[in-house]
Amino acid sequence: MTNCVHDHRHWADKWGKGDQLGAGHLLTPANTLAALREVQRGEVWDLSFETQMGAPAIAPNQTPYIISASSTARNSAKRRRAAGATNDAGSNLERIEMTTHVGTHMDALGHFSIGEHLYGGYSVDDSVDDWGLVNLGIEHCPPIISRGVMLDVAAADGGAFLDAGRAVAPDDLKRALDVAGTALRAGDVVFVRTGWGQFFMKDNVKYLSGEPGLNTAAAQWLTGQDVVAIGADNMAVEVLPAENREILMPVHQHCLAEAGVYLVENLALDALTEAEIYTFCLAMLPVKFRGATGSPVRPVALV
Repeated sequence: MTNCVHDHRHWADKWGKGDQLGAGHLLTPANTLAALREVQRGEVWDLSFETQMGAPAIAPNQTPYIISASSTARNSAKRRRAAGATNDAGSNLERIEMTTHVGTHMDALGHFSIGEHLYGGYSVDDSVDDWGLVNLGIEHCPPIISRGVMLDVAAADGGAFLDAGRAVAPDDLKRALDVAGTALRAGDVVFVRTGWGQFFMKDNVKYLSGEPGLNTAAAQWLTGQDVVAIGADNMAVEVLPAENREILMPVHQHCLAEAGVYLVENLALDALTEAEIYTFCLAMLPVKFRGATGSPVRPVALV
């Protein structure tokens, strides 16, 4: 396909106009219990990168992560002594400036639009103001405890990583699913490994120069499997540069604005592939920043 479908029937057919939960509706108690049964060894695998100064950010939309001290133990203890304290109670505090799209993070459904349209039949004019999202902010995303499926497309392709601009198509996902030895179920969260994550903070110039990722057909195939979220070990989940240079970010438009499926970016998946772990209980909880278009997350695989 060269373009996104713009009639928004996907969400309308499922959850109706005014919905703000999207594919979060698929997070049923039955799916959570099934995911918990994936835990056999009691191991916890961290699938996030550290967020630190110099973390990759796509300018000019994404401002960098900046951390600075707002109060130091020495100075705060001095102020408390001046106020009459005798026990040298020092405290360290910091101030952090960043977008919610730096480091390992999840996109809210209101992050992307198609023209004036957002997910759920909302409009940009009614949903975006000077203080963030009125509708479809990340606070509406529920805690995610469900089965995670890691599709190692890079390994299934026979290499350590896919090249920038390499589009991952439905057949690539199906081959990786065969390697994983499972079938997708409604309520799953799918993480796609392209191998690109090995360049995060090690070669940020390369990491930001482009990326392998999903094409529109692959995204549509996954949302058609009733997944809750799609993630990848790259900046944008989708292939960059785009297959059609005139159609930018079509996977974001389809997943967020049409299908109501969350996106997770900058995942650390190499350890899972080394251990040949393809299915697991996923625990991933976005912070409820009211009105935010995304949130840092620390997804963990429980096996």
